[in-house]
Amino acid sequence: MKAYSTQMRLRIDWSEVDSFGHVNNLAILRYAQTARLNYMEETGMMRFHAETGIGPVLASTTCQFKKQVFYPGNVIVHSFVDHIKNTSFHMRHTVMNESLESVAEMHDVLVYFDYKRNIKQPIPEPFREKMMQQGPGIK
Repeated sequence: MKAYSTQMRLRIDWSEVDSFGHVNNLAILRYAQTARLNYMEETGMMRFHAETGIGPVLASTTCQFKKQVFYPGNVIVHSFVDHIKNTSFHMRHTVMNESLESVAEMHDVLVYFDYKRNIKQPIPEPFREKMMQQGPGIK
């Protein structure tokens, strides 16, 4: 398994179960959203955004659902940055069940954005450095 920069354990909530008896696909996407936000908080991106109005915006997300997951239980979300460009970076998430089987894999593209001027921004160097340190093998 790859070296992940963040790992979160999340409780499956009863409200996430759909009429088919398994956790709904939107709940799986929310697990990745929680992990993505956690990553941005841990790296200081959210604080920087609050202070400057400059921060990441989700430009694209894809998900491949691999296996059903059920209530009750927990999921573990592994997340890492695997690619950095001038104004964007890519995150990968693997959602695993309690048996450590992959239930979904996601890929996000986040663009650094000046929300006041409504334009893309180069990724600030301190965040670029943090991502490079946390993600061995980043392209």
